Amino acid sequence: MTKELKKILYVEDEPDIQAVAKIALEAVGGFELKVCNGGEEAIASAEEFAPDLLLLDVMMPGMDGPTTLSELRRLPGLKDKPAIFMTAKVQPQEIEQFKSYGALEVIAKPFDPMTLAQSVRDVWDSHVNAGE
Repeated sequence: MTKELKKILYVEDEPDIQAVAKIALEAVGGFELKVCNGGEEAIASAEEFAPDLLLLDVMMPGMDGPTTLSELRRLPGLKDKPAIFMTAKVQPQEIEQFKSYGALEVIAKPFDPMTLAQSVRDVWDSHVNAGE
């Protein structure tokens, strides 16, 4: 049985990037999005939102993406949630490091707003639905 991706918890501190990703994921992708400005906000609202996927910026003031992911994974119901990092740091060793933190994939910034939703869906299908 294929699990459908509907709800994404998106954590990004840059308002411009947030706005573009919101349009790309909601209007183009048809996802329900909960946008958080940082790790603390994500941790405070994640359980109630009950996302299917965590989409996290890596470089954020205060709590960075890997720390946010590790904190989110401590919450009941979010322990095994699939996660994707978004970052401009996409050297092969950096990508491997981010995956070692538990991310399925790394999406490069700047991203193409027209293909972002499909990129997210492709990662979901190849990782979450591949084992079906």
